[in-house]
Amino acid sequence: AALPAGTQAPPPTPHVFSDPAEIGALRRNLLAWYDRCKRDLPWRTLAATETDADRRAYAVWVSEIMLQQTQVATVIDYYNRWMQKWPTLQALAQASLEEVNELWAGLGYYSRGKRLQEAAKKVVSELAGRMPRTAEDLQKLLPGVGRYTAGAIASISYGQATGVVDGNVIRVLCRLRCIGADSSSPAVIDQLWDMANALVDRSRPGDFNQALMELGATVCVPKAPLCRECPVKQHCRAQRRKLFGKPTPVPDVEDCGVGGCPLCPPAMEPWDSSLGVTNFPRKAAKKQPRVARTATCVLERRGCHGAPEYLIVQRPSSGLLAGLWEFPSLPLDQDLQEEKQREALADHLRAWTGWPVVAGGLRFVGEVVHIFSHIHQTYVVYSLPLDGDVTLDPALTPSRWVTEEEFHASAVSTAMKKV
Repeated sequence: AALPAGTQAPPPTPHVFSDPAEIGALRRNLLAWYDRCKRDLPWRTLAATETDADRRAYAVWVSEIMLQQTQVATVIDYYNRWMQKWPTLQALAQASLEEVNELWAGLGYYSRGKRLQEAAKKVVSELAGRMPRTAEDLQKLLPGVGRYTAGAIASISYGQATGVVDGNVIRVLCRLRCIGADSSSPAVIDQLWDMANALVDRSRPGDFNQALMELGATVCVPKAPLCRECPVKQHCRAQRRKLFGKPTPVPDVEDCGVGGCPLCPPAMEPWDSSLGVTNFPRKAAKKQPRVARTATCVLERRGCHGAPEYLIVQRPSSGLLAGLWEFPSLPLDQDLQEEKQREALADHLRAWTGWPVVAGGLRFVGEVVHIFSHIHQTYVVYSLPLDGDVTLDPALTPSRWVTEEEFHASAVSTAMKKV
């Protein structure tokens, strides 16, 4: 029958899970593997042992926000310190942003901590301290909580039978069902959400979602997946295709048997048998990071106890590294000669401090490269020793003198620690 105008054709069956018996087997196999092999992680222990639903949701939420863009191994330590310092939403809502930034320092993507704290304040002041109880409400009511985080909190903390799609899940599902279209495109992402919602185990949704993510993180990894250890390999079409080759000798029709299928690999980049399972997922070409240079000056004075002290200033409250502290810095044009860099920095320091800084007094220390996700940043580092006491006008920009120990305890970025 012809489809009504404006509706999309359902995806060809090889790209979906349509057999209830297969779905049941996949759930059982995956959960049995997870029960046997799952990593022992502090937020999992907390979610399994905490009886209060609000505290449970808070604990899961903190872990999920920290785990965005950050490795598990890095997060564990930060997570334990955070939960020790702010064990409840109420405790976090009373913290200052400065304290949050200090604890977050080194984790990167600093707006995550700021939004977490803003959302905690909102739950306490507008929702009477009660976390929203469904994925829909979590996403609607909490700043910084998107579709994925909402699904994770709702399934793990409240047992809501809702799926999740993160990078690990995208990889697992694209391989299980030979989805070779660009996995970052909205159409494919929607398809994967539908699939995750259909697959999630109704009696253990939180464990099922964590199992799917765990599989992607430990077995179905990007480069060299451990297919022999995979608990769901018999459900994996990419694995089957690798073992048995193409099912039909027809050259231009992909294995789903539908020409021009929107979910198969594009005709220009067909299946590459040398890649096997890692043909999937396909991503759009990555944008090259922008290249930037910044002059940074470490101003040093003798403190009252003879130990050296360094001047740090606070960055603006929005944009990259918002609200963090750094050594006085100045963005540079790409092709400035060394002499001109030095003069530009001296001018900047003079204008800003009112001190008679001369370019010749700046000692070149070296360069530090730091890669942000979208910026390849080089810091050109100078030092300037100062005699006597110098104070800055607090109206211009918040600043303070710190010892080396105080510097490391402040909300400073990893890049500044390198400097």
